[in-house]
Amino acid sequence: MAMEISELAKALVALGCPAEKSAEMAAQLDKRARQLAEQKGRSYDDALKYLLNLMRQGWAAREKGL
Repeated sequence: MAMEISELAKALVALGCPAEKSAEMAAQLDKRARQLAEQKGRSYDDALKYLLNLMRQGWAAREKGL
């Protein structure tokens, strides 16, 4: 079940993405999740969850100054 880009953008903002970059990043994330799902033989949802978790960790680390 693919997410709409606008829904994905809202989720990214909630995770710490700058709002002005959220639409562009959401489109890139959607594209990468589709690629990852195809390459690894996993579902789009699993690939998207994996990528969102990586992004969340990255933003959390940046906020902590790491």
